[in-house]
Amino acid sequence: MGGGEITPPAAPAPNAGIERIVVSADGRRFLTANSRRPFHPWGLNYGNAGRLMEDFWDTDWATFAADFKKMKALGANVARVHLQFGKFMRGPNQPDPAALRQFARLLRLAEKTGLYLDVTGLACYRSTDVPKWYDVMDEPARWAAQAKFWSAIAQAGASHPVVFCYDLINEPLSPGGPRKPGQWGSGSRLGGYDFLQFIALDPTGRKREDIPVQWIRGLTAAIRQHDRAALITVGLLPWSRDWEFLSGFLPEKVGPELDFLSVHIYPDSKKPDEALECLRHFAVGKPVVIEETFPLSCSGAELEQFLLASRGFACGWIGHYDGRTPTEYDALERAGKLTLAQGMYREWLRLFVRLKPVFCP
Repeated sequence: MGGGEITPPAAPAPNAGIERIVVSADGRRFLTANSRRPFHPWGLNYGNAGRLMEDFWDTDWATFAADFKKMKALGANVARVHLQFGKFMRGPNQPDPAALRQFARLLRLAEKTGLYLDVTGLACYRSTDVPKWYDVMDEPARWAAQAKFWSAIAQAGASHPVVFCYDLINEPLSPGGPRKPGQWGSGSRLGGYDFLQFIALDPTGRKREDIPVQWIRGLTAAIRQHDRAALITVGLLPWSRDWEFLSGFLPEKVGPELDFLSVHIYPDSKKPDEALECLRHFAVGKPVVIEETFPLSCSGAELEQFLLASRGFACGWIGHYDGRTPTEYDALERAGKLTLAQGMYREWLRLFVRLKPVFCP
């Protein structure tokens, strides 16, 4: 240094310390790409008071950012975020620049917070947010629009190792027979949202279980044009004794197309052994992540028993977060304002905090 000038240190890269997550050579677990340390996804599906994040992240980013800090403080290493198709696409071939800027902002927030992202796309949870042009499309046009969505998201996320995975869609269905034109949603709502979605309306001579393979390959190609590193999965409905694979997505068929299997399992007190039996059906030689779980139809103790037993098959676990911590729920209870649903969230989060050392040492 000359002339008495002081050269400031180089600014650290925004993702310093964040390593890409990869699948181990034996195909059974996750590792950090460089240090080769085991990585156990232990995370939370993001929500806030039942709202979709796009409802408020433009006007109240402070709440959004605070929630990420809270999830990290609770012990999460992954946040699952759900991108609404109608908020990210202005037209079949036109991604929304403002939404993509917010997504880039989300990537930076995740890096700063130290939370990996499970980026779930193509969401059509609120029917009034689904563009009319999208639902009137035929299958090839709809698949092309979906590929355009994923191409834009992957292009934005490609340089960010904080992206743990791209989940192509939440709880998809493959049709067993013809459906009415435009009937892409399931019509089954939970909390006002339709979390299920058909990927086709008519098999047109194809085997039901072959349609998902064709669909996954198309979207994977769109992603890999821009991001060849982030893992790819699909958030699958569970197997059940009554319906078996109701979705038409068979693990042995879609498994080879994906980097790991994701399944949503909510244990039922009335069917005590079914959850673990379900999980066994998804053990097809790839890592398995329980991407959604919660004491919705069972007690906290029963959920804990299932989670502990699940370690023989699963290597990642993601529950739910709705904007408050157990301490904040305690304050609501003292004020006499704790609802039944909030009590369930508190029970889950207490379990989440307590079990972290066991599942994510």
